[in-house]
Amino acid sequence: MTAFTMPSTLPDPVNSDGLAALQAGLESDLERLGLPRKAWTAPRRAPDGTTLLDVLVIGAGQFGIGVAAALKLAGIRNFLVIDRAEEGREGPWVTYARMPTLRSPKHLPGICFGIPNLTFQSWYRAVYGDAAWEVLYKIPNQDWQDYILWVRTALALPVRNGADAIDLRPAPDHVAVVLKSGETLYAKRVVVASGRTGTGGWTNPPGISPELGPDRLAHTMHDIDFARLKGKKIAIIGVGASAFDNAATALEAGATSVDLFARRPALPQVNKGRPSSAMGFLEGWQSLPDADRWRLGVYLDLMTGVPPHETLLRCLRIPGMKVHFRTKFRSATPTATGVQIEIENGPAGEYDFLILGTGFRVDLAQEPIFASIYPDIRLWQDAYAPPEGLERPHLGLHPYLGETCELQSKSDAPLNRIHLFNMASYMSAGFVAADVPSLDIAPERLVTGLSQKLFAEDFEPIFESLQAWEDEHELATTPFYSPDHVNKSAR
Repeated sequence: MTAFTMPSTLPDPVNSDGLAALQAGLESDLERLGLPRKAWTAPRRAPDGTTLLDVLVIGAGQFGIGVAAALKLAGIRNFLVIDRAEEGREGPWVTYARMPTLRSPKHLPGICFGIPNLTFQSWYRAVYGDAAWEVLYKIPNQDWQDYILWVRTALALPVRNGADAIDLRPAPDHVAVVLKSGETLYAKRVVVASGRTGTGGWTNPPGISPELGPDRLAHTMHDIDFARLKGKKIAIIGVGASAFDNAATALEAGATSVDLFARRPALPQVNKGRPSSAMGFLEGWQSLPDADRWRLGVYLDLMTGVPPHETLLRCLRIPGMKVHFRTKFRSATPTATGVQIEIENGPAGEYDFLILGTGFRVDLAQEPIFASIYPDIRLWQDAYAPPEGLERPHLGLHPYLGETCELQSKSDAPLNRIHLFNMASYMSAGFVAADVPSLDIAPERLVTGLSQKLFAEDFEPIFESLQAWEDEHELATTPFYSPDHVNKSAR
C-alpha cells in the first residue's frame, strides 16, 4: 500500500548496541518483577485431539500485541496471535495511514505495563539517542510500527502471519476459528483485535454507483496509486484527518486540484478525544448505567475529532486544495473517463478520481467473520431505548458487550467466549481499545478479566493440581521433617 513517509526527517540510529542494551535492561526489569508469572492454566483437549489454546488473538497490530504481552506476563502461556498481513504490515501505520506521524503526543508510554524499558521512549532513545528524543515532535509511523515489532520480539510472543480468520464457530466450552487456508484453530477464548477496519468496513454514503471501479474510486483505507493522480482533478468526500492526509498525499504526487466536501459549517476546533482518554474514562465507562454510557457515546459522536494542525499546514504548503462547507453529496456516477459528482452548494461536475474520507462503521453484519453468529449477537438497539432527541441508529448497531468485552447473545447461543477489543467495544467500554493513549492500561485490564474466567471454568483441574503439588519439602533440612505427612493436613 502507499503510505506517506518523510525519510529525510528520520534520524539515523546512533548506537548499534542500543537495542541490545535495552533488551538486557528489560530482562533485568522482568527478573526483578518476577515476570512472566509461572504458567497456571489447565490443559484441555480440542475436538480434533490437540490441546485447546487458552486464548487466540485475531490481529497482531498494537492492541493484539498488547493483549499478547499481557497474557504472557500474567502466566497464560498457551496462546497464539494470528494476522492476515505479512510481518511488518499489520495495522495501518505503514499501509493506509498517510500521515508522517502519529496524531498522539510522543510521551504516551505504549505497550509497557509500568515497565520503563518496554516504553516507546526507551526504545526510541536506544535506537536514535537522547538528543533525537529531545527534539522529536511526534512519533513517525514507521518508528511506531518498528516499536510494536520490537515488543513482539523482545517478549518472544507467538505470532503467525498470513493466517486469515474467516469464521467463528462458538461451542459451550470453546470457539473454533476457521482460517481461509481451511485449517481450524480451537481456543477457550478468542479476542478479536482487528482494529478499525475489522468492525464492518468503511462507511459508503448513499449515491455511489456500484459501476465505479478502483480506477476511479477509493476509500482512504485502500491502496491508492497516487502517482496515477498526477495532473488529475480529485474530489474527496469528508473532512476528517484521513481525508486531509489523502489530500496532501495527492497534491504532493502532483494532482492538479483537490476539492474536499463537508456537510458541516466548519471544522471541529477542540479534540475531545484528549480528555475522554483520561484514566477515569478508561476505568469508569463500563461501570456507568446504560443511559450515561449512551449520553457519552452520543456526545463524543457529535464532537468528532479535529484534523491536527500540522496535517492542515501540510495540505496548505502546495496550492490546489479547496474545502467546501455546508454541502450535501448526492451521487457519483462514471463518465467516459472520470466521475460525475452531483453535490448541493458545491462545485458539482466531472472529476478524475473520488476518494471517500468517510471513516469506518461499526456494523458486524458487514464483517464476514461474524456472518454465522450475527443473528444471535445482542446489540445496543436490543438492550437500550434512548430518550427522544438522543436517537442515533448507527450507535444502536454497536454490540452490547459484557464486563470483559465479550459478546452477549439474544438467544442461548454461546457467544460469551468471543471478546471484541477494537472500536466495536466503544459504546460498551469507551476508548479502551481505540487508540494509543489506552495501550498501557487496556490490554492488562482485559487479561485480568480473561484470567478470572479461565480460572473459574477450569477450577476443578486447577484445584486438583493444587492438591497434588508437593514440589518443595519446606522442612526437609530441619529436625521437624516428617515424610509421612507430606501433602497431608497436620491438623
